[in-house]
Amino acid sequence: MTLTPEKISQNLLHAARTAGAEAADAIVIDGSSVSVEVRGGALEHAERSEGTDLGLRVFLGKRQAIVSSSDSRPETLTAMAERAVAMAREAPEDPFTGLADADLLAQDWDLQALELFDPSPEPAAEELLRDALAAEAAGMAVRGVSQVSDAAASYGTHRVHLAASNGFSGGYMRSSRSTSCVAISGQGTGMERDYDGDSRIFQSDLRSPDEIGRTAGERAVALVGARKPATGTFPVLFDERISSSLIGHLLGASNGAAIARGASWLKDSLGEQVLPSHLSLIEDPHRPRTSGSRPFDAEGLATRRRAVVENGILTGWTLDLSSARKLGMTSTGNAARGVSGPPSPSNWNLSLTQGDQSRAGLLRDMGTGLLVTSMIGSTINPNTGDYSRGASGFWVENGEITHPVNECTIAGNLRDMLKRIIPANDARTHLSRVVPSVLIEGMTLAGT
Repeated sequence: MTLTPEKISQNLLHAARTAGAEAADAIVIDGSSVSVEVRGGALEHAERSEGTDLGLRVFLGKRQAIVSSSDSRPETLTAMAERAVAMAREAPEDPFTGLADADLLAQDWDLQALELFDPSPEPAAEELLRDALAAEAAGMAVRGVSQVSDAAASYGTHRVHLAASNGFSGGYMRSSRSTSCVAISGQGTGMERDYDGDSRIFQSDLRSPDEIGRTAGERAVALVGARKPATGTFPVLFDERISSSLIGHLLGASNGAAIARGASWLKDSLGEQVLPSHLSLIEDPHRPRTSGSRPFDAEGLATRRRAVVENGILTGWTLDLSSARKLGMTSTGNAARGVSGPPSPSNWNLSLTQGDQSRAGLLRDMGTGLLVTSMIGSTINPNTGDYSRGASGFWVENGEITHPVNECTIAGNLRDMLKRIIPANDARTHLSRVVPSVLIEGMTLAGT
C-alpha cells in the first residue's frame, strides 16, 4: 500500500522520538511531472518523473540536525532518525533554533479558497505534444524567424505535508501547466533570440500555444540589427517582464537573514522611505490561483497579508522564527524550506502599486533613453546597494522606439533608484510578483 505524505511525515516523527530526539519536524514532498520538447516539427525530448522526497529535522536542546532521503521504507525512516540524532549530538548549539510554540501554529485554513489544484484530468502526453508543436509552428510562421530553438509544454503536480512534534500537521496539493517557446532571428553573428511562455495552476487559464509562439517570434525579429547605444546619463524603462527583479533586490535587502548578518544596504532603514510616497508593496499569500499562495509557512505558522512597504515606508523585515529571534522580533510567517535544509525567510505573492499610465505613455514621457527588455549578469553590492547589470532592449528617441540595442550596461544605486521609480499600469495580475513596467530617470548607461 502506498503511504500518503501525511502518513510518512507522522512515521518520521515517531522514528525521531524512538531514536531519542527531544523535538522534530518532518516535511514530505510527493510530486509527478511530464514534459515534452520539440524541434523541427518532431519530438525532441519527453520526460516523466515521479518521486517522494523526505526531510527530517531533529533537536537535542539547542542543537539541530537535518537528514533527507527519497526512500520511505520503514527501515530507511529508522536509519534517518538515528543518523539525525547522532549528528545533532555533535552539532554546535544555536540559541535561536527551535520549533514554534503551539499557540502560534496555523489553524482552520481554507485550502479550497486558494485554488491551488486544478481538478480537471491530467493532460495526455499527446496533448502536450500538440501544444508544443503548435507553439513552434506559430513561431516559425513569423516572417524573419530563422529557427525555433525550443518549444515545450509540461504538466506537474505535487503534494506537501509538514508535521512537527509541537502538534502541527498540515498539507496541500499544487498543479501547474505551462507552454513556452524560444525563437531565433537573423543569421550568423547577427542572430537574436527571445521567448514567451505562460505557466498557470489551471489549464483553462493558460494562454494559447499559437499566441505564445507568435509572440516569441515577433520579439526575436524586433531585435534584428541591434547595436550599442550611446554612453551617458539617460532615463531607463524596465519592461514588465524584467521589472520585478528591481523589487527582488529590495526584498533581498529586507530579508531577515540578511539583516541579522548585517549584510544589507537596508539594515538601518526600518521605518524610512524606500519607495515613492504614493507606492506600497503588498504581500498576499492568499491570492487564489497564484503560484506563491499557501495557507501556512514551513514552520507551521499562518501566512497573512501584510505591507512590506506602505506609502513608501519600509514597515518591517521578512522573518522566519530563527531570524526573528536573532532580531528580537516576531516571525512574519515567511519560513520556506526544502527537504535538506533548515527554514529561511522567503516572500510569497507581492504586488507593487500600479501607476496611471500605460507603458507607451511612459515611453512618450521619457523622451530619449533605453527600454530594457532583457538583462544578463549582475554586480550588486549587498552592503551599499550599488547596482550594475548588462542589458539589451530598444533605444527611444522623442518618446518613440527607433532601433534595438544590446551589449550595454546600466548602473546606479538601488537606494536612490527605488525612490525614483515611476510605475506603469501593465502588470500581469496572475503572477506571483505583480510589478508593472518601471521608469527610472538619470541612470548611467555604458555603451559605445
